Amino acid sequence: MFDINKILRTNIKNLTPYSSARDEFQGEASVFLDANENAFGSPLVQAYNRYPDPMQYQVKMRLSQIKGVPARNIFLGNGSDEAIDILFRSFCNPGVDNVIIVPPTYGMYEVSANINDVQIKRVLLTQDYQLNLEGIAEAIDENTKLIFICSPNNPTGNSINRDDIETLLANFSGIVVVDEAYINYSRQKTFIQELTEYANLVVLQTLSKAWGLAGLRVGMAFASEEIIEVMNKVKPPYNINEASQTLALQALDNIDQVNVWIKETLQQRDKLVLSLKHMDFVQDIYPSDANFILVKTTNAKSIYEYLVQHGIIVRDRSKVELCEGCLRITIGTPQENEELINTLQQFK
Repeated sequence: MFDINKILRTNIKNLTPYSSARDEFQGEASVFLDANENAFGSPLVQAYNRYPDPMQYQVKMRLSQIKGVPARNIFLGNGSDEAIDILFRSFCNPGVDNVIIVPPTYGMYEVSANINDVQIKRVLLTQDYQLNLEGIAEAIDENTKLIFICSPNNPTGNSINRDDIETLLANFSGIVVVDEAYINYSRQKTFIQELTEYANLVVLQTLSKAWGLAGLRVGMAFASEEIIEVMNKVKPPYNINEASQTLALQALDNIDQVNVWIKETLQQRDKLVLSLKHMDFVQDIYPSDANFILVKTTNAKSIYEYLVQHGIIVRDRSKVELCEGCLRITIGTPQENEELINTLQQFK
């Protein structure tokens, strides 16, 4: 059974978080003389002289309506990377604890572990890019605090078998983090709906991909109230700036536009796959539930360098385990995809 107190770091359990006056008072106020701000305004058209809402209440309430989950189960971070880092700092004792990742996968799990001096245990995915449950079970020990699963997975693009993830959730006494950065493009339903079933589940999502707000850096974590309380305790007091909160709120009122872009992206993905299949140097194109495809080629490095020379940037993943010879190609606009295809057709 999952018990947060058994995996929470003692110093975090005893931590008194930073508290501003705006955390402490209730109700409305018209005069703010508490935070040593410049009361006269900003040298901009819009005033940014006041600190932002430290708990992003309005954004969380709008997300609550969209996602169907209470605001108290939502954490907002400066990108999903902040949520990942906070999970390490909250639950993993440096030099003692370990986490499990399942390569090939998103690189920031390992980077964040290294920054926090936390041991990484690597259990490779199977040849068809699914979980090796037996290998994960063997890797777990009494100091294993987190398991990271990216689904749809980056860089492979496929969704991870849902039953396998639920097996981990039901049998692991630590936290299972399901990173759903690309869930808007997937046929698989989100794990947010399972929060009431699994106290040890953390779901990561982002406004950087389908929502088109990568420049604002707004990531989301969905979890039990007790896990969210820990994350809010550890985060910086004003981690999401006012501009990002304001613009995110505006964007969240444009779901119809986002859905149109998702549909077009999937159509363009299918079209790009068909075009690439006819090229001699393409050996395989793996099934994708994301806004990118993983393409196995005869010479990834040469193709990558050729595209760079023509001003087209893709991602060379050929040195990643189980992705040998592969390029990861993001789905662009129809014009960008056409330019890619036309350029590749000239490759020799």
